[in-house]
Amino acid sequence: MASPSCVAFSVRQRDPELVVPEKATPHERKQLSDIDDQEGLRFQLPVIMFYEGDPSMEGKDPVKVIREAVAKALVFYYPLAGRLVEGPNRKLIVDCTGEGVLFIQAEADITLKQLGDAILPPCPCREELLYDVPGSGEILGCPLVLIQVTRLTCGGFILAIRLNHTMADAFGLVQFLTAIGEIARGACAPSVPPLWERKLLAARSPPRITCTHHEYEETGDEKCAPILTMGQDNMVQRSFFFGPKEVRALRELLPPDLRVCSTFELITACVWKCRTLALELHPDEVIRLTCMNNVRVGVRGKDGLQMPLGYYGNAFVFPAVLSKAEMLCKNPLGYAGELVREAKAQMSEEYTGSFL
Repeated sequence: MASPSCVAFSVRQRDPELVVPEKATPHERKQLSDIDDQEGLRFQLPVIMFYEGDPSMEGKDPVKVIREAVAKALVFYYPLAGRLVEGPNRKLIVDCTGEGVLFIQAEADITLKQLGDAILPPCPCREELLYDVPGSGEILGCPLVLIQVTRLTCGGFILAIRLNHTMADAFGLVQFLTAIGEIARGACAPSVPPLWERKLLAARSPPRITCTHHEYEETGDEKCAPILTMGQDNMVQRSFFFGPKEVRALRELLPPDLRVCSTFELITACVWKCRTLALELHPDEVIRLTCMNNVRVGVRGKDGLQMPLGYYGNAFVFPAVLSKAEMLCKNPLGYAGELVREAKAQMSEEYTGSFL
């Protein structure tokens, strides 16, 4: 496969257009949850997906198919066709105006095979495949979704999406994309109806902090910022893929009682340990690991923590654990693995309520 530096191609983009819901949708205002409108989520989330040509789709234009499916999906996901406004105390609210999402069609003079390694993250051709429409990237008063479909000469296509992260997390985005895919294949409605219900993740009144939240504590990790920003000349970006062989090799480094851990726990522990080793920190430096936990799989309690099927908002908390750099570097991988499991074990209904 070609290296990204060897790939040369051009992309011709048409003028952006607004795709609105196919049918009339409610004009109302909906508050986001207290997880959605956190300051740390007020950014645009880009995703780029590459598809090979399918002989069974010969004669069908992916741009037309996807555009029509998006318009139909927005009937069900109509808040995504609105615009964000701020209420009192900077509370984010969706004004469901039905103005639509941004849509761009484009053509690239290259095949998927010719792109080669250029499709691997960090994708060097992202700006061509996900055009940043001037003025569209703000959090307030802008389209909440931008979609670009780029046709390839081989019959394949590239689907790129930029989502206002306050509206949905990765699970919610997948749910929306699944709905588009189902409708594109002929379904009249998504198999999983979307649910708003953002009040389920509202802070308690009055708020009560009942758990320890290391994720909000200041630690020595903040002192690492100069290392990460000033040492860019000594850093490179590379993609690492953990397949079954690599996962098995890592698992062998764990004690028997930890080998049943999830792949996420295993790789997270490995990356945490390797990062700490690479930074060559002072042995007493306290390093924090934050693990995002999806509350969709929480244990149902009297307040109904487990989110209902179809909820597409941000539904995660990020408990953290701490360790001195020396302990991470000198101990076997199992030490970091145990701490990762400890972070995930904090997840509970009470922890979520305390977090909010």
